[in-house]
Amino acid sequence: MGCMAGRGKTRIERQRDGETEGMSEFVTVAKTSEIEEGTVKVVRVGDASVGVANVAGEFFAFADVCTHDDGPVAEGELDDHIIECPRHGAKFDIRTGAVRQLPAVVPIPVYAVKVEGDTLSVSKEPTSLT
Repeated sequence: MGCMAGRGKTRIERQRDGETEGMSEFVTVAKTSEIEEGTVKVVRVGDASVGVANVAGEFFAFADVCTHDDGPVAEGELDDHIIECPRHGAKFDIRTGAVRQLPAVVPIPVYAVKVEGDTLSVSKEPTSLT
C-alpha cells in the first residue's frame, strides 16, 4: 500500500471536489436550453473553437479540433460520450479527450463546464492538454 500523504491534488481533482481557487476562469457560452440532448454546439472560448455536448442532461466541452488532421471534430456524430470526426472516423471520449479509435493517436483537450441555472460556462483553459 503506497503512501499518498503530501501529494497535492491535481487540477481535475480540485475541480471534482469543488475547489476552484487558482483554477481557470470561466466564460459563459450558452443556455442549457440551446443544446438539445444528444447534440453539440460549437462556441468560442477566447481564440479556441470548443464543442459543448449534452449527453443525457450532462454537459461536456472539448476542443473542436481533431488531433489527426485539425478537422472540426464537433461536426461529427455523437454517440453517448463518443464523438466521431467526420473526416476520417477518429473517435474521442468527450469526458476525458481520450482516443477511442484510430487514425488519431493524441487525445483532444477537454474543458471544465459549470451549470448555474440555465447558464453554461466553460473554463478559459483546458483541464487536460494533448
